[in-house]
Amino acid sequence: MKRAFTLVEVLVVIAVVGTLIALLIPAAQQAREAARRLQCQNNLRQIGLAVHSYQAASSVFPPSFCIRPGTTLGTNNGSWSIHGRVLPYLEQGNAYNRIRLDVPWDAQLDSGVPTMRTPTYLCPSEVNDRVRVDSSGAPFTYPHNYGFNFGTWLVYHPAANQGGDGAFFVNSRLGPASFRDGLSNTLGAAEVKTFTPYFRNTRDPGPIVPLSPDELAGLAAGAQFKLGPNTNDNTGHTEWGDGRVHHSGFTTVFTPNTLVRYAHRDGRTYDIDYNSQQEGRSATQPTYAAVTARSYHPGIINALLMDGSVRSVSQRVSLPVWRAVGTRQGGEPAGDF
Repeated sequence: MKRAFTLVEVLVVIAVVGTLIALLIPAAQQAREAARRLQCQNNLRQIGLAVHSYQAASSVFPPSFCIRPGTTLGTNNGSWSIHGRVLPYLEQGNAYNRIRLDVPWDAQLDSGVPTMRTPTYLCPSEVNDRVRVDSSGAPFTYPHNYGFNFGTWLVYHPAANQGGDGAFFVNSRLGPASFRDGLSNTLGAAEVKTFTPYFRNTRDPGPIVPLSPDELAGLAAGAQFKLGPNTNDNTGHTEWGDGRVHHSGFTTVFTPNTLVRYAHRDGRTYDIDYNSQQEGRSATQPTYAAVTARSYHPGIINALLMDGSVRSVSQRVSLPVWRAVGTRQGGEPAGDF
């Protein structure tokens, strides 16, 4: 007489297998996330090496981009970003040779470089790893996930040709000695999210740093909005070749992953960035910005320090500590972050 499994035995086996799968799936997801986080950190290390290689060759760290003092840009964009300037040190020499840094990046679309996907500039956890298109649907530029540290709030004062207190700004010529807080105590770059909603070109908000995200809503009157229901409507951090803060940087107004809510007139609420006056648009009005470091890694962002080291920073880091490591010569104790 042949033995066969009873219905009860089959159900027990199915239940056991289901339980094992339920236990294994989260473990597999955690392993994948750990691998993505490590790759993200490696990207930042490569960027750090590239910035230091630029400094070794030029004696200074790269500027965010260049504007002739006392003038405004003839077009919407100026010279290239830090991302563009360090291409030769990221094994992208061929791309670098196809462009001119002193010519607006969006005037060189035929080179194919602005639409180029550079893996080092993209976190593997990014959910919108895709080209941004123009109004006709044609490829326009590629987004990125690593913004450079533009400081606390002031980004650039064109009348004085003065930059902010971060590691990078317009026309900067900073060497290692400019970082009196120490390279190991100063942020160089951190994660940002692609296709970030933002608004810009408002009245001058003044030098007092906002205390909460709610204060930014009061600056929205008359602003230019770069946000909307479609991913492509939200254009912050989509132009890796553009050196302005809302595209290639971040500031430390708010701690990492802070939700900066803005209820727009379209009835939607957005998690926004803010640039008071895009660099190069005015010869007199300063640029202040609240551009928040953001990440898809649960509870943390990855950050590069100016000495080339990389660490994970908790989104619960205190605001005084976050701002302290955002300045290059503030003299504040950085504390444990």
